[in-house]
Amino acid sequence: MDTLLILGGLLLALAGYAWLVMLAFERGPLWGLACLLPPLAPVFLARHWGFARKALFLGALGCIPLVVGLAMLASHDSARLEAILSLQWLRSGPVAAPELDIALRGELDGQAFAPQQAELIDGVLSLREGQDFYAHREVRIRLPAQPRGALRLDVLPDDRGPRPVVEVSWLAPGADLPEAVRLGSGYSLHLDLRPEAPNRLRGDFHLVLPTEYRTTLSGRIELYTDRLRYRDGQVDTRFDSADTLAYVLRDYLQRRFPGRQLELPETRLEPLGPILQVPLDFSLDGEPQHLDLELGRSASRGWTVRGDRYPKLAPRAEASVPAAEPQPAAPQPGNAARPLSLERLQAEPQRYVNRGMRVTTERGRVAEGVFTGLDPNGRVVIRHLLTGAGQASYSLRPAEISAIELLPQ
Repeated sequence: MDTLLILGGLLLALAGYAWLVMLAFERGPLWGLACLLPPLAPVFLARHWGFARKALFLGALGCIPLVVGLAMLASHDSARLEAILSLQWLRSGPVAAPELDIALRGELDGQAFAPQQAELIDGVLSLREGQDFYAHREVRIRLPAQPRGALRLDVLPDDRGPRPVVEVSWLAPGADLPEAVRLGSGYSLHLDLRPEAPNRLRGDFHLVLPTEYRTTLSGRIELYTDRLRYRDGQVDTRFDSADTLAYVLRDYLQRRFPGRQLELPETRLEPLGPILQVPLDFSLDGEPQHLDLELGRSASRGWTVRGDRYPKLAPRAEASVPAAEPQPAAPQPGNAARPLSLERLQAEPQRYVNRGMRVTTERGRVAEGVFTGLDPNGRVVIRHLLTGAGQASYSLRPAEISAIELLPQ
């Protein structure tokens, strides 16, 4: 609708300007040639207002649907409006290829769905459209476990037994929080994904929700299986993610202690600034060790350990691993979210600080992130990490919370 209003307004404005030029030629060829140059058109209007004002009124009439269409576009797709107003579509030069090969047909909540981000991490398949804090539209499929190798899964509406949970969310125009629905049954799902080196899955994706949700998606997707990015076959340390920081730390220790048996516990650092102080405990040949390291980020080298002067390890031949046969995801004990009562959280908030948490409100909205505590007003504060560097926090009143789930560590 917004596109039709914008196009209609532009056509009316152009028709008004063309009419003005025609009227100017009726007054004389010099006036007509002058009006072909927009800066001189006001001169003709001033000299022949009574004769030319009808063309101006037609052009002004086109401004009404143009402004309304731009306002509607800004309310639900600000990035697209910014690209239009900045005239990026007029600039010459090569167009950057999309990071992932995603070709989906269909709609989400009755609107076209064109995700730019896709991943399958910790058993959650996510397709996300929009770069803002809240996705414009998003599909999440919570599998019983993170698959290893290929993934093939078929679910029908009448199937019984454990099934993935499907979450669909969308940000309505003018809304502060996205609307969301969760379905544990009644949908159709087909996944046929095969691994591609180094950290991607690619294949067919089909999802059909019940009619009232107006969501049907079908096509081909490509997604990441971790939050590492590669450049020329090497890990790109300029990408901000917890997986990048863990890779940099492990690589540093392996080069500092070559040939030693290294055991590094699971670390979850977040790139919240250009410099990070990291107290690191690890095991070396079975003996506990401790180092205080400093991670820094530069535009050219990305994340590095300050003072790192250790040489690179010689490349090792890697044994080829046959591709795993496609297997349906099987549930694993202890890898599912656990319910948590609001009363227990309020009684012992310090016990759950820095734990992954998913909170559902009475209106069906879902907030997921890391629990950081209760604010002075007793609200539940959740920290949500952005795709790139940075974070955002939001708080929820206890009265609007309907369910709380602890995410697996």
